Amino acid sequence: MSMPALPLVIDTDTGSDDAVALLLAAASGMGDIRAVTTVAGNVPVETGTRNALISLQTAGRSDIPVYVGCQRPMTRALSSAQHVHGQDGMGDIGLPDPLATPQEVHAVEVLLSLPRRHPGELTLVTLAPLTNIAAALLRDPLLLSRFRHVYCMAGAADLAGNVSPTAEFNVWADPEAARVVTQAATPDKVTWIGWDVSRRDAVMTPADQRRLKQIGTPMATFAHRINRTVADWARDVTGLAGYDLPDPVAMAVALMPGLVIEREQAYVDIATDGLTRGQMVIDRRVTAPPPNLTLVRRVDEAGFKELLFDTVAASG
Repeated sequence: MSMPALPLVIDTDTGSDDAVALLLAAASGMGDIRAVTTVAGNVPVETGTRNALISLQTAGRSDIPVYVGCQRPMTRALSSAQHVHGQDGMGDIGLPDPLATPQEVHAVEVLLSLPRRHPGELTLVTLAPLTNIAAALLRDPLLLSRFRHVYCMAGAADLAGNVSPTAEFNVWADPEAARVVTQAATPDKVTWIGWDVSRRDAVMTPADQRRLKQIGTPMATFAHRINRTVADWARDVTGLAGYDLPDPVAMAVALMPGLVIEREQAYVDIATDGLTRGQMVIDRRVTAPPPNLTLVRRVDEAGFKELLFDTVAASG
């Protein structure tokens, strides 16, 4: 007997890896997306909103409402990742405009209202800087407890960064917002899946890329083409054996928690300044404060990739 689809709210700064994560949620049959909220991060929020609409349309789900959120981090100017994902966030392959348009309600209002209307029912998955979530938390300090669970693609628990020596982009982009979230979090409610997991267990090797291309369905072709600039960046900057998919592996954990093969609970704070901006400060001492986060450390790579390939193969 198949499990019922997981009711989801997804917060995204849709670049090319977010787009693949949206395909997993929208087309795998495992997610029931109630709302997509957008925020500035990989690209300006208007561009990320366009990309979210395109991704949902590619998955055949233009009916899912998309809400525009915060245009910049809490206290800083936006530093995007367009040098990684392309100026349009989707590999600069000339994607046509989506047919759907975003809703008029602000994303933060949706993040506040939906879990109040459906307490304990919705799972929140964040694929972006945590600006929208922090803004909502400042108005409702109990926000995180109103969700069934919160999964965040955030941080690097081994302190090997992708945007700086020790920081992952989503946390680095708005460390003040990430700190608001960690200070409100409890490990039974909030799980972070960091770039360390993606770097180890979600790298699309040349063989994986060939398989994705050979599947040949609209979703597979879309997923392959939009990640072309990320593949160049991974080769030239992070030195991985292919491009990695941090947001899709975080989404996979939310949809299939059984993929997790190693996790820990720890007390985490976030550095906000200087060379360590965005670094996770993890206290594993016996004298540490009580844990506030569950950290995923390893996932089943083969299981994740099969979910990805099976999902994109299902398109017409």
